Amino acid sequence: MTHVDPRMQPCIDNCLDCYSVCLSTAMNHCLQVGGKHTEPSHFRLMMGCTEICRTTAHFMLIGSPHHVHLCRECAEICDECAEDCERIGDMDECVEACRRCAESCRQMAA
Repeated sequence: MTHVDPRMQPCIDNCLDCYSVCLSTAMNHCLQVGGKHTEPSHFRLMMGCTEICRTTAHFMLIGSPHHVHLCRECAEICDECAEDCERIGDMDECVEACRRCAESCRQMAA
């Protein structure tokens, strides 16, 4: 059985947290509030962010060397999502989760 490199665990945890927080925010907050929270570009970005976070964690969990490429992309998308959620407002938990994930992914990609 392959064990996860302990240096990856914080990044995996941050990716999975961001996945969960962003998905929950999109489904339980943005769809209920509506307005600019459901702008197509914003909603697509949030859905993309959830998926890249989930996928990046998956690649680290299976020990794929390709996690480095995904971590770079994940950091970029999480940064963009954090900025957009901050622009719209009232999504502080999502902004914080995206920023934590972006930072750990940048470190993992280095």
